[in-house]
Amino acid sequence: MDRTKATDATLVSTYIAGDENALSILITRHQQRIYSFIYSKVYDKDVAEDVFQDTFIKVINTLKKGKYNEEGKFLPWVMRIAHNLVIDYFRKNKRMPKFENSGDFNIFSVLSDGDLNIETQLIKDQIECDVQELIKELPEDQLEVLTMRIYKDMSFKEISERTGVSINTALGRMRYALINLRKIIEKHQLILTN
Repeated sequence: MDRTKATDATLVSTYIAGDENALSILITRHQQRIYSFIYSKVYDKDVAEDVFQDTFIKVINTLKKGKYNEEGKFLPWVMRIAHNLVIDYFRKNKRMPKFENSGDFNIFSVLSDGDLNIETQLIKDQIECDVQELIKELPEDQLEVLTMRIYKDMSFKEISERTGVSINTALGRMRYALINLRKIIEKHQLILTN
């Protein structure tokens, strides 16, 4: 059997069974995508190489401890590890990636992008989870308007009718919700970008 054509799941099983060469096939197979993903976040060759190596150290340790259970989903699992290590890097260095035109940055535009590859989908899922926790810190009136607008896709006219406030008040609450959400993101030093 040509091992280079074996599935990721087969190679993982073979590696866990003691064949070190199976891991090098997996690394060779996916290194370009994983490294490119890391580099696209840190924009530094040395840092990207360090994070890439740390990613595979974590992969090896998890596999050797028998804690891997992502049957057939090796690449998304490794990408998630890489993503978490990139976040750790930024937190440790108190650096935040810069957003283009940050005055107009809207986290919800990241969430609504329908054309996503597997790496971006993983990050989007984590961002959605993070945002759902963050918005709980908003004042009740802002949370209500934001939830109706973003998650229920209601117009400001509908929001106005439902909440019993003017359209301008609903718009104001949405504006303040986004301003406050940005402050909350900065306070928690979260990286919400893909």
